[in-house]
Amino acid sequence: MEDIVIVGGGICGLSLALSLHQRGISCRVFERAPEITELGVGITLLPHGMREFTALGLGEALLHAGIENRRSSFFNRFGQLIYQEPRGKFAGYSQPEVGIHRGRLQMILYRAALERLGADRIRTNHQCVGVEQDAHSAAALLQETTTGRTLPAARGSVVIACDGVNSTIRKQFYPRDDVAFAGINTWRGVTRRPPILDGRTYIRIGSILTGKIVIYPIVDDVDGSGNQLINWVAEIKQQAYEKNDWNKPGDPEDFISIYADWRFDWLDVPALIRGADAVLEYPMVDKDPVDRWTFERVTLAGDAAHPMYPRGSNGSAQAVIDARTLADNLQRETDPRVALKRYETARLPVTAQVVRTNREFPPDFINIKVEELVGDRPFDDLDKFITQDELRALSDEYKRIAGFALNKSDSPRAS
Repeated sequence: MEDIVIVGGGICGLSLALSLHQRGISCRVFERAPEITELGVGITLLPHGMREFTALGLGEALLHAGIENRRSSFFNRFGQLIYQEPRGKFAGYSQPEVGIHRGRLQMILYRAALERLGADRIRTNHQCVGVEQDAHSAAALLQETTTGRTLPAARGSVVIACDGVNSTIRKQFYPRDDVAFAGINTWRGVTRRPPILDGRTYIRIGSILTGKIVIYPIVDDVDGSGNQLINWVAEIKQQAYEKNDWNKPGDPEDFISIYADWRFDWLDVPALIRGADAVLEYPMVDKDPVDRWTFERVTLAGDAAHPMYPRGSNGSAQAVIDARTLADNLQRETDPRVALKRYETARLPVTAQVVRTNREFPPDFINIKVEELVGDRPFDDLDKFITQDELRALSDEYKRIAGFALNKSDSPRAS
């Protein structure tokens, strides 16, 4: 089999390269960024994602670079605890749940790929502008990102598009393809401060209906003084808002009024926001599932295949499962076109369900449900409205539908 051509050197593309190398299949990665650096904010690696990274020999490095979550806690916008549950190994999974800086994750993958595949196999500053194929091979058409200069096409047995939500290759097959925006805008930042609660908790406060913020630590002792780097994401659904730009520097004054009174005995939310090193804004978007990813010798993977709301921390996990499933099928099948089609058959319906679940049953459904039941007011006794067992059932149902219930996620080869 000729080289596999991978377009995109993000989480999906590098995971795929490492998976292929592990199976003795040669590949090359072409990334549009002029260089890969430690950029971004936070990401949570769920146990089924950590399972895949551990299989690549990177589990310990990722755990060391991030923070293992012990629990997930849900609060209303008055700072009252609604529900909490253990997470990762503390909930019985074989793998931990890890909060980590996205840039650290990217660099761990990148350095591993450079070491294992060789620097000549990971090419930056290569922008894919299209793909072509014939009966025997496929080629990514390339240009130099910084100059626009045409570069030699990268030809291989197949081309795999791991080039993200704005995939050029997906656009070639779906020219009218566009993101779906449901009126939810988000702002994301990282703040250096003392640990919140036990310093090992994934926190959701409020709901997208009245204002929501997700908070979790991603770096321990970031300054040598015991402070953590805290990742936070503010979300609000207001139809009057226009859609945010992509990764544009955000201004806290555009949204902090929503959180002005969110000062609890355990956290001052406005201070957390104002203390951020940097703030980015972006719209909460996904894309409608399509009924086909594979076009003979070309297929889509990760966000290029199934862009989903960044809710429930499931996007990265689904991308690395894509990568492993692709590598397994390319190893198993002599005809790579058959391998790509088998991958699509295995993964397309699963990920389409996750996309729909994140739209219809967000992980903060618990907060929304309680907000509705109590009339968006502080409560004296939540059990009068809903029991902890009922809340636990809601959480378990979300995990089941989203594909990482304990019995599935803990399986060593779940797809």
